[in-house]
Amino acid sequence: MDIEHSERAEDAALDAYSRVVSGVAARVLPSVAALSVRTARGAGAGSAVTIDADGLLLTSAHVVRGARDGVAAFGDGTEARFRVVGADPLSDLAVLRVDEANVPPVELGDADALRIGQLVVAVGNPLGLAGSVTAGVVSGLGRSLPARDGRVTRLIEDVIQTDAALNPGNSGGALADSTGRVVGVNTAVAGYGLGLAVPVNATTRQIIAELTADGRVRRAWLGVGGVPAPLPPEVVARTGQRRGLRVVEVVPGSPAGSAGIYLGDVILSAGGRPVSDGQGLQRLMLGSAIGARLPVTVLRRGALVDVIAVPTELNR
Repeated sequence: MDIEHSERAEDAALDAYSRVVSGVAARVLPSVAALSVRTARGAGAGSAVTIDADGLLLTSAHVVRGARDGVAAFGDGTEARFRVVGADPLSDLAVLRVDEANVPPVELGDADALRIGQLVVAVGNPLGLAGSVTAGVVSGLGRSLPARDGRVTRLIEDVIQTDAALNPGNSGGALADSTGRVVGVNTAVAGYGLGLAVPVNATTRQIIAELTADGRVRRAWLGVGGVPAPLPPEVVARTGQRRGLRVVEVVPGSPAGSAGIYLGDVILSAGGRPVSDGQGLQRLMLGSAIGARLPVTVLRRGALVDVIAVPTELNR
């Protein structure tokens, strides 16, 4: 009886798992397109996901690098030409627009709420196949993925690591949670049985909005470099923060230098948000920070010091 009960329990669990995955597939697949592009480098392919009822699609910037337009093919057989509205290599995100297709948009979730071990489903439309669905779990959070645009290098922070298999052409496809909300954009295969996705969160939404409105993402520049550093116990007790960003470089004449941030200072917060590493500071350096007053609190010789910096625009 115990064996029969165990087998029934396993069957029930498998059925529940299957229902979740098939439900996500049914919800997301109609919104996912296979992309075909042609550039001076040759033909390319990838996936994209519809995020707006007016025909906006989200994909990976590297999928459409060097292209102005291309063809999007959806699972129902619909094909439509798309044009690249804007691409941001430093976040590996691009926004496209199709005018002819009538495709339902997905619901965007919040990757900041993900937990290790949580079920996720990778949905793509690789190489023009009729959709690809693989399931797995979140196996890592908080990873960083280097991204380059010319001479500028930036880390895409809080990248999602998953063991959901990514097939060729899945870049730009959706990573969805168990409710079908898209929490990431599949961007790279990190190794055997390992995939990475750019998170969908408040920062991503701001990038999408800037790409849609202006075709590019403006970034702010502070001119400071640092490394994570532990905070003294008395500062931890006072602030509840265990780490800060120790300043190891201040560019002469930079906004940080003009504000009075010095080598050896430990940045605790900027713009009212805790800063514990370089990614925490980068997260604030989007277009809205350009020319705006940015309050910065630093730890200097055991004392908390407040300064005001005014970031300028990053010129690439």
